[in-house]
Amino acid sequence: MFNQPTDRDWRAKGYCKYEDPELFFATGNSGPALLQIAEAKAVCRRCPVTSECLAWALESGQDAGVWGGMTEDERRNLKRRNNRRIQREQSSADPLPIAVVEGAA
Repeated sequence: MFNQPTDRDWRAKGYCKYEDPELFFATGNSGPALLQIAEAKAVCRRCPVTSECLAWALESGQDAGVWGGMTEDERRNLKRRNNRRIQREQSSADPLPIAVVEGAA
């Protein structure tokens, strides 16, 4: 699934390294693909580095497969929600413009 991880790399601790990489890359979103996705997510739920894996997938823009226990659609939705939350926080943190009162100074 990856280039050769070093011993200090989070990928060296991933349970996915014991699985067929194809498990994490289902074709489609229905029927047998749903079962495959569920099986891949089950591996992720047991994995000690799920958070690191998900963070890496989001940062590196992985657009296929199950990473960190999430499908590509779930990661896309998560990024969209996070972007909206950040925009709301930034807009509420923007100071209101100070009104200029004529003759004041």
